[in-house]
Amino acid sequence: MRIDVFSIFAAELDAMCQLSVLGRARTEGLLDIRCRDLRMATTDAHRTVDDAPFGGGPGMILMPEPVFAAVETVSPPRPLLLLDAGGRRFDQPMASELAASGGFSLLCGRYEGVDERIRTDLVDGSISVGDVVLAGGEFAAMIVVEAVGRLVPGVLGNAASSADESFAAGLLEYPHWTRPASFRGLEAPEVLRSGDHARVRRWRQAMALVRTARERPDLLAVRGVSDLDRELLAEFDLELGESG
Repeated sequence: MRIDVFSIFAAELDAMCQLSVLGRARTEGLLDIRCRDLRMATTDAHRTVDDAPFGGGPGMILMPEPVFAAVETVSPPRPLLLLDAGGRRFDQPMASELAASGGFSLLCGRYEGVDERIRTDLVDGSISVGDVVLAGGEFAAMIVVEAVGRLVPGVLGNAASSADESFAAGLLEYPHWTRPASFRGLEAPEVLRSGDHARVRRWRQAMALVRTARERPDLLAVRGVSDLDRELLAEFDLELGESG
């Protein structure tokens, strides 16, 4: 999968993309991440990409000419998505959509915003990582790149890792324990040490329901609770909203 990211901090983004899962995937040829400098096609001595807004007001605005020129110079994969607080909310289903697309590009805004012609005549849409305002789109872009990249086949060593995670089935992921079994009087659940893998799977599903009801009831309200879910909860004497 090819992902192009346009930013005035292309080198810094590229360094972050060398880390951990993304770095290994790039080395193995599974992800082709290209961090592009928005100043690449500027022609003035200062490599200017921003200017004051017409009509006055605080801050500076990314100009259309250098941004259009940078995109047109490299013909990045589409869709080209602007990181913008007012964009479509990025979530796991959208990450799955992008992972299945074969390639896409991101444009990191900066300063006070972008010239509206960038929004209406250059990008294919906009994307938001939450109802917050950042100084620029770079950190938001890294969230998108990592969330999507790890869904590309082969990027994670175990394909089940992404299938069992939070939001994959409309639920938060079940809780985890590891050694030692007893720590400061706190015990790991006996079921996880039982060796009964089928029972462990059922218990984990029940605990995912409990955790979601407690921490993200909005997700459970959308997903609903089935008769099978209720049977699982009853099997382990659990109720929605308890700690387990």
